[in-house]
Amino acid sequence: MQRILSFDQAPPLSVPLRFFLTAPAFAILASLLLIWYGPQALESRWSPLTLALTHLLVLGFLSTAMIGALVQILPVVAGVHLPRAGLTAGIVHFFLTVGTAALASAFLLAQPLFFKLALLFLGCAFLSLLGESVVGLWQVADASATLRAIRLAFIALLGTVILGTTLASVFAWTLGLPLMELTNLHARWGLLGWVGLLVIGVAYQVVPMFQVTPLYPAYLTRWLVPVLFLLLLVWSVADALTQQQPNGWNTAMSIFVALGFMLFGLTTLYLLWFRKRPRPDVTVMFWRTGMASLIVGAVLWVAGRLLPQITAAPSYALFLGVLFIVGFAYSVINGMVYKIVPFLVWYHLQNSIKQRGIVPNVKQVLPDNVTTKQFFSHLAALIILLAAVQWPGVLTHVAGFALGVSSCWLLVNLVGAARMYRRIKLHATHGLQ
Repeated sequence: MQRILSFDQAPPLSVPLRFFLTAPAFAILASLLLIWYGPQALESRWSPLTLALTHLLVLGFLSTAMIGALVQILPVVAGVHLPRAGLTAGIVHFFLTVGTAALASAFLLAQPLFFKLALLFLGCAFLSLLGESVVGLWQVADASATLRAIRLAFIALLGTVILGTTLASVFAWTLGLPLMELTNLHARWGLLGWVGLLVIGVAYQVVPMFQVTPLYPAYLTRWLVPVLFLLLLVWSVADALTQQQPNGWNTAMSIFVALGFMLFGLTTLYLLWFRKRPRPDVTVMFWRTGMASLIVGAVLWVAGRLLPQITAAPSYALFLGVLFIVGFAYSVINGMVYKIVPFLVWYHLQNSIKQRGIVPNVKQVLPDNVTTKQFFSHLAALIILLAAVQWPGVLTHVAGFALGVSSCWLLVNLVGAARMYRRIKLHATHGLQ
C-alpha cells in the first residue's frame, strides 16, 4: 500500500535542487582525481588516494543527492514535517559541501588540520540533518514501509557518523585505535546501512509511482529492511567479539545480508519487467543497471566468503566497491534524479503560473534523447572503471575521463532544467506586468 502524496507540504524547488546540482560536481572532482593520479588511485582500498576518491563519490555524490531527495520525500511521501526546511537544507548543504572537500583534501595531503576541519563541518552537517529530522520521523503514527526504512537508514547513518568521527579523530590526533576494524564497520554501515537501506526504502515508493510497476510484495516491504538491519547489527557484534576474524557467525551474517540485497535486486528487475508502460524509459535503464550491479556484487561477495582465496587480490575489494558505489547506488540515484527534477519543475511551474500553454510537460523538461545519451556515457564509465580495477595501468586515466564526461553531462542536463524553470518563471512574471 502506497501513501497518498501530500504535495502541499513540498518545500520550494531551490531546497532539493541545490543538492542535486552539487552532487555531480563532486563526481567530476572524483574523475579529475582519477585522471591526475592514474593507477595510484586504484592501488588498494586502503590507499589515501582511494579513500579520497571513495568519499568524493559516497559523501559528495551519493549522500548529497540522497539528502536532496529526502528533504523532498519526507514531507510529501512520508508526511514528516520538517521545521525550517529551507534554513536546515541550506545549513546542511553548506557544511556537507565544505566538509566533504576538507575530508578529501585531508586524505590527499595527509594533513591533520584538514581532518579536524572535516570533523567540524561534517559533524555540523549530519547533526543538523539528524536533529531536524529525527523528531518528525518518529511522530508519524501510521508509518509506511518507506518511512520505516528511512528510520532505520537514519540510525545506520548515525552509526556511520560516529564511526567516521572516531576514524577522523585517529588521523587528526594520532590516537591508538584499531583502524582496520573501525574502517570495515564504517564502510559496512555507511554503504549497506545508510545507502543500501535508504535506496530500498525509497524504491518501495518511487519504482511503482514513477515506473508504473506493480507494488513490491507486502512481505518484502514489511520484513526486508528490518531483517537486513538486524543482520548488520549481529554481524557487527560478531566482528567486535572476534576482532573480525573469520568465523561461522560473521560469515553467515554477511552471506544473509548479500542474499537480502540480491532478493531486492531480483524483485525490482521482476517488477520493471511487468511495468504498465511498454515504451522504453531511460530511468528504467538506470534502475536495471543498478540492480544488475547489485546482484553481481552480492554473488561476488558470497563467492568470496565461500572461497576466501579469491579475496586476497587487492582488485577484489575495489571491484566490489565500484559495483556497489558506481554500478548500484550512482545508477539508481542518477535515474531517480531524472524523474524527480522534471516532475518538480513541472509541479512548481504549474502551481505558480496561471497562463495556459506556457508550462512544459515533464518530458519536455529533460527530453529522452538528452538523458539517454547520458545513460550510455554512464554505462561506458562503469564498464571502464570495472576494467580499470583489473588493469589500472592501462585504463585508469580513460576511466577518469569517462566518469568525468558522464558526470558533466548529468550536471549540464540538470542545470538546463533549472534554467528552464527560471526562464519560464521570469517570462510569466513579465507577461503579467
